Formats: sequence, structure tokens, C-alpha cells
Amino acid sequence: MLSKSQVSFVNALHHKKHRKEQGLFIAEGIKSITEFLQSDYSVDTIFCIPDATPKLSKFSQKIKLFETGSAELKKISALTTPQDAIALIRIPEKTNIDPESFKNRFTIVLDGVQDPGNLGTIIRTADWFGFGEIICSIDTVEAYNPKVVQATMGSLSRIRVHYTDLETLLGDAPVPVFGAMLDGQSVYEANLGNEGFLVLGNEGKGISEKVTSKIGRRITIPSFGKAESLNVAISAAILCSELRRRL
Repeated sequence: MLSKSQVSFVNALHHKKHRKEQGLFIAEGIKSITEFLQSDYSVDTIFCIPDATPKLSKFSQKIKLFETGSAELKKISALTTPQDAIALIRIPEKTNIDPESFKNRFTIVLDGVQDPGNLGTIIRTADWFGFGEIICSIDTVEAYNPKVVQATMGSLSRIRVHYTDLETLLGDAPVPVFGAMLDGQSVYEANLGNEGFLVLGNEGKGISEKVTSKIGRRITIPSFGKAESLNVAISAAILCSELRRRL
């Protein structure tokens, strides 16, 4: 049985302000939690049903583990149908970005992406195609939002997500800056080389004017139908696939 204080504490972590204050975020489900347990992340606390305990207690980390019922998990879950375990995980300390470290590879850059599902899917896509880092603008949705974490399906444990001022970063970029835009050259025909920042913009507004001014080359995914645009997460997947195919 969870105490009222435990329920209150975990529910507060559904909000960005409290995640920042406590340095913790929430992950749900054994698969996702296991990914974090096997990573460099520090898992602080796990709440789970008794059947899940053997699968989680075998890890050597010093974790506070509380067995509870499904009804209790529902009180602290962000999901309509809670899974069998919920973990509180330490948010890593922010690290400085070294622009020189992005040479000889492609890196996804997100400008103002707002939908948690989109960011989570992009993180999962980056993991699939072997892109180890994503750089986000300050106004991009937080990577530790529970909906983002859930959408990554554990991939957040392997992808480093940075937040920074893109205008400054891209202005001093040591690699080419490509922007995914409707009026760009077809990605299937463009010579992109073997390195660069690939910028994708907000779901409705695209790439902001300030960031657009720092883009050296515009590329696009050509349309063969009548749809007005592509979802940003789908665009990221297509572009990552094309870049990986060429490497």
C-alpha cells in the first residue's frame, strides 16, 4: 500500500517544475525500466506488483523497491491502463556541448517540436538508426516528460538529448547545417557529404526565422501525392534512413 505522501510525491513528478526540483523523472513498464537499469542512468525507486519483483530485483543497483497492487499503481500512473511497474529515475546532470565533437557524423537538431509523442518517436528512431545524440531548442518539449519517455520505449536510455540556444550553436557550427524544408532540394538527389546538423522544425510553423538564417542548405522529402505536409517524426525517420543508407 502506497502512502499518501508517496502518491503525492510521484504525481508531482508529472509536472516539469517538480521534475526539475527533485531531479527525477518517471518511466513505466518493465521493458522500459529494464533498459534504464542496464544504462548509465541511476534508478532511484521502483513501485511494482509482486509478479514483477523477480524481474527487477536481480539488478545490482541499490534501488528502493516497493511492492504494491495494480489499483495503487493507477494512482501514480500517467497511463489510462497502468503497466506492472513504475520507476523514478535520476535526471542526468547537464553537460556542455562541444561543437567539435559533432564532426564526421550527422546529428538531429529539433527546433520547437512541441508534441511529446513526436519527440519520443524521434528519440526511438534515432536509436534505431544509430544516431547517439539529439540537440533541441530550449522551447522543444522536455525529454523527461512522461509521455515522451513512454513513446521512446526505452530508447531514451541510450540517446543523449541536449537543450541549447540553436541560433548560437548553428552560427558557429563546424559542420554543414541542413534544414528540412518544403522548398529544399530533394534529399534523394542532394550530395550531403558525411557530416552535418539536420534541423527539423515545429509541427505547425516549421523552422523558426532565427534558426532558418543559420541554415546553409535546404533539403526536402519530395511529395508524390497531395498531402500538404509530413509529420515531423515521420520526416525524421525518412531522413535518418536516407542518411544511414549513404554512410
